[in-house]
Amino acid sequence: MSELSGYRLMWIMTLFDLPVGTKKERKAATDFRKLLLDQGFEMAQFSVYMRFCSGKEQTETYCKRIREALPEGGKVDILTITEKQYENIISFAGHV
Repeated sequence: MSELSGYRLMWIMTLFDLPVGTKKERKAATDFRKLLLDQGFEMAQFSVYMRFCSGKEQTETYCKRIREALPEGGKVDILTITEKQYENIISFAGHV
């Protein structure tokens, strides 16, 4: 299997729910989103950000950074999928 195969290449999907009831919480949530963008993530939906990674080691690095940046009271789920799995995503946008 090639080192750059679709089974080694990964996507990391970060899904989060952050408290935004106070001005301080809203700022922390905004800072968290900005951190994701600065780390090369792209917004898929408002609380869903994705990033392409070269392999499992790189996804582990980003998981650590996200864990360290998580605002108090926030919840984050991280899903990693291979490029081959990502190819099968079905997306709908707007009214068909």
